[in-house]
Amino acid sequence: MSFPHLDAAGHAHMVDVTLKQPTVRTATARGFVRCSAEVIAALRDGTMPKGDVLAVARIAGIQAAKSTPALLPLAHVIGVHRASVDLEIVDEGVRIEATVGTADRTGVEMEALTAVSVTALAVVDMIKGVDRAVVIENVRITAKSGGRSGDWVRPGEDAAGASDTDATRTTDGASA
Repeated sequence: MSFPHLDAAGHAHMVDVTLKQPTVRTATARGFVRCSAEVIAALRDGTMPKGDVLAVARIAGIQAAKSTPALLPLAHVIGVHRASVDLEIVDEGVRIEATVGTADRTGVEMEALTAVSVTALAVVDMIKGVDRAVVIENVRITAKSGGRSGDWVRPGEDAAGASDTDATRTTDGASA
């Protein structure tokens, strides 16, 4: 098995993508922030002490997608041409989904994962005063398209944002 991020001596290096042709690529990642019933009620009522949690978290995630190379030393600087972050309040917490797109020489999986991770961190930052036991769970790539390896969808994921491993959807359909 060869690892493209290692040179012949086993040292980490940035993979050379200079000769690769730009192609359209997308990646979607999801995660979950598990929190108390008190926080869920406040999120639904818009009464969190720090303000609009979902709006702040959404902007943080979009900004994070664009900042990935500053955080991950071997990530390439690429054009992030699309970054969307969706949050949904469910009975057990907040579902997060981020989709990132580019027309570049390398994929955007790390950008999508970074968007979800920072979105989750922003949610935690906004609610930790009310729920110190909040937990970030199950951050993962759920789909990617484009590039040499083509399209891929994680088994067990559905297009509506639910998975076998996230909390169940609310019956009242509340979402953000």
